[in-house]
Amino acid sequence: MTAAHPAGDADRAARSAVAEAARRRTFAVISHPDAGKSTLTEALALHARVIGQAGAVHGKAGRRGTVSDWMDMEKARGISITSAALQFEYRDAVINLLDTPGHADFSEDTYRVLTAVDAAVMLVDAAKGLETQTMKLFAVCKHRGIPIVTVINKWDRPGKNALELMDEISERTSLTPTPLTWPVGIAGDFRGVLDRSDGSYRRFTRTAGGATIAPEEALSPEAAVAREGDAWQQAVEEVDLLAATGADHEQSLFLDGVTTPVLFASAVSNFGVGALLDTLVDLAPAPTGRPDAEGSVRDLGEPFSAFVFKVQSGMDAAHRDRLAYIRICTGVFERGMVVTHGRTKRPFTTKYAQHVFGRERESVDLAYPGDVVGLVNASALGVGDSLYADRPVDYPPLTTFAPEHFAVVRSRETAKHKQFRKGIEQLDSEGVVQVLRSDRRGDGAPVLAVVGPMQFEVATHRMEHEFNAPVALDRLPYSLAMRTDEASLPLIASSGGVEVVQRADGELLALFSDKWALRMLQQRHSGITLEPLVAAQLA
Repeated sequence: MTAAHPAGDADRAARSAVAEAARRRTFAVISHPDAGKSTLTEALALHARVIGQAGAVHGKAGRRGTVSDWMDMEKARGISITSAALQFEYRDAVINLLDTPGHADFSEDTYRVLTAVDAAVMLVDAAKGLETQTMKLFAVCKHRGIPIVTVINKWDRPGKNALELMDEISERTSLTPTPLTWPVGIAGDFRGVLDRSDGSYRRFTRTAGGATIAPEEALSPEAAVAREGDAWQQAVEEVDLLAATGADHEQSLFLDGVTTPVLFASAVSNFGVGALLDTLVDLAPAPTGRPDAEGSVRDLGEPFSAFVFKVQSGMDAAHRDRLAYIRICTGVFERGMVVTHGRTKRPFTTKYAQHVFGRERESVDLAYPGDVVGLVNASALGVGDSLYADRPVDYPPLTTFAPEHFAVVRSRETAKHKQFRKGIEQLDSEGVVQVLRSDRRGDGAPVLAVVGPMQFEVATHRMEHEFNAPVALDRLPYSLAMRTDEASLPLIASSGGVEVVQRADGELLALFSDKWALRMLQQRHSGITLEPLVAAQLA
């Protein structure tokens, strides 16, 4: 535990925490795969001038990769498969930007990230509109009360009509879209935007490959109509129609999840990205007190507290270290402070604390509510753990999703059993996979359980390249896991086609081929314990 501060020091720390929290904007970018999420993340960093050149489209031969997609598999596939945290300053604000995987197979990682943010940017492909994974992630944001800013991306390519997209957002999300900017030129002919705050025209000029900030020219309405003619006049008429239907921004309705501000952009060309940064600083909420596991709200000025929302290894090939990402909820974090690990009630020293910018890091001495800090070599910390100084607090546990795909994993090289065991334990602790064991299969052949099959690819790739332990996977014919207990084991074991395994946390799970096999067992033995693994998933 930290030593008690004199009253004056404690008061100053509380005021500092509250004042610094007001400067923070912590948000995630959510979307369907290929909507341009990682490209937008890079463009935001470029506009904040924390990088000098953006990798236009990651995963393409001869192009630079994005800062947020640093894993070899991400570079090869051109998709995000793990969340990434970026922190930078813009204007007078401190931005904590969390890039998330768009692919459904990694939705559990995205869900955890959404527990750590105060707002979200929903990225919509102008040609495809609201896609499946976008809607699932929107449902999580709505459930958690996270305000959403919508960005219509790829307006430089052919796509849907702008008013049609507004109708789609309204009908499918029940949010009222309130555009802050409006495109001049149809999708595929992006000339700039009409700024609804003052009626001016923001004209954009392309840059080679979108690698640098696109020049932006502000023109009066008179100059705009002279330059753009019918395209400007159409934009003005459509904006008048929006005003007539009451589609104007009102801050309280945005924060209450009734409306969503909308911006039009082309992230790959860096069009409209500066306006998004300004919108986040001006409109997105700063951190506020968070409820603990019992529903009591802990004020920002109280002593330090945080929770772990992600654990990641393999970020530094030279050191093979392990990084636990924490979201600071209250108080002031000071590097080297000794805090209490809520799950074990043991002291935890924060000697190696870092701010993260993609794969790059630098030591951090102070951090405040809303900040994301990486704790290095935090082997004792797991996803969902709480940390605190002085007054105990436990934040709500993070949901573990029910796996739907299962495979036995074995080492390809018997001489590398230690590396194999260490790697499997590491992936389990990070939440990359769930590791299930049984006496029947033995310690050398555990079962890996995942939400989506691409997680198997990540696990096998990391086992070989990070832990030097190549593995073989044998898929199992199960698609459903249910929680059970010791008393039910004899009856379950007497039924064919069912396997019982144990998770690292001690939970006993019964694996079924499908829901019909489950129903047959329940009909034969009505008294056995078979419960769903989680109460809620992505809707």
